[in-house]
Amino acid sequence: MKFNLKRKLQRFCLILICSLVLIFQSEIPNVKALPMDNYQGEMVIEELRLKVPADAKAAWLNAEKEIWEPWLSSQDGFLGRQLFWDKQKEEALILVNWKSKKLWKSIPMSEVNVVQQKFEDNVKAALYVGENPFELIYEGELDKQR
Repeated sequence: MKFNLKRKLQRFCLILICSLVLIFQSEIPNVKALPMDNYQGEMVIEELRLKVPADAKAAWLNAEKEIWEPWLSSQDGFLGRQLFWDKQKEEALILVNWKSKKLWKSIPMSEVNVVQQKFEDNVKAALYVGENPFELIYEGELDKQR
């Protein structure tokens, strides 16, 4: 009889602990987080990382200024951008600020590809090379937190 009571008490405690975990788990903020797509109307930052060798840095900066800067400035929703270069890694970080994800993503990829081709042609001519020397390492987005 003691063994049976002890066993029932253990099961009850186990059920109680599992129930408490499930109840308190619903209070975890990540469970209640909304998908980022719900923030289409809020500012977003486009993040690009490129491999930019030291000997090609000047050509990269020049092509950014001559090709991307004027085009970006003409786009609806463009708020500005920042360029960074890591000397040790020989990597560039480009942060492009957009008024909203919706405005940014409404730009046709065909138009972006035309500008990218002009950028690559500019760099190849400046460096006397046959291929774009700037490998895209990463592209993503950063959402403004509340």
